[in-house]
Amino acid sequence: MQGRGFDIFLDLKFHDIPNTVARACEAAADLGVWMLNVHTLGGRRMMSVAREALERRPGRAAAADRGDHPDQHGAAILAEVGLAGSPADNVARLAGLAQAAGLDGVVCSPQESRLLSDQLGSGFVLVTPGVRPAGSASDDQQRIMTPADALAAGSHYLVIGRPITQAEDPVAVLEAINRELA
Repeated sequence: MQGRGFDIFLDLKFHDIPNTVARACEAAADLGVWMLNVHTLGGRRMMSVAREALERRPGRAAAADRGDHPDQHGAAILAEVGLAGSPADNVARLAGLAQAAGLDGVVCSPQESRLLSDQLGSGFVLVTPGVRPAGSASDDQQRIMTPADALAAGSHYLVIGRPITQAEDPVAVLEAINRELA
């Protein structure tokens, strides 16, 4: 895909000890990955070391580290794993930690885009899965928005997977999304 001019977002949500995550980030950067993510629950040190590792890769750091993942789980899952508060509370706290660690942005539900944009500034990149064209199945995404609503809320990059990849005519779906956004 890179050879055909596409930028690659490596969505593996690295989460391990800092040294292991740093090496994984370096390996991804060496492969030419444009964007990757680390999981915020790895903590500030892990995120900072990941950022530093990417900065050591000339020409890769600015584009290769734009994401970490304060996850988009609902309240029941957060409680199950011991995180108190609402999804929005957890996302705001973890996104603030990511920004303090020097990361470029976060992966979050589009439902938190406005909150995070207001809290962390419009320059903090928001990558939002759970974006579905009107009338699409939500699949296993619990907290969804349409493409137009997600952009209006402050999302920078929209992740629209299965509504496109599983469509009988993916190009027609993309064209319809582009018309909606125009």
